[in-house]
Amino acid sequence: MNEVVYNRIAMLRAERGISRRQLAEALGVHYQTVGYLERGEFSPSLHLALRIARHFEVPVEVVFSTEAFPRLGDTVATPVPRSA
Repeated sequence: MNEVVYNRIAMLRAERGISRRQLAEALGVHYQTVGYLERGEFSPSLHLALRIARHFEVPVEVVFSTEAFPRLGDTVATPVPRSA
């Protein structure tokens, strides 16, 4: 059985302006490992997943999921009425 683990590593890196190499150095892994993780070609160990979440200062569920994350552009914002 091939279980897929979805992640938001690339999005979190982009938000913080961190390169793959910078993240890899902070985590003590090879920069290609970060790329493999981002593309879903490699699922992290529990220990690595927790270290990634700690690095970004978010709960692990913000970074990883067994279900696909909704695309940010898929939700339509409801306009807020302006006060007169």
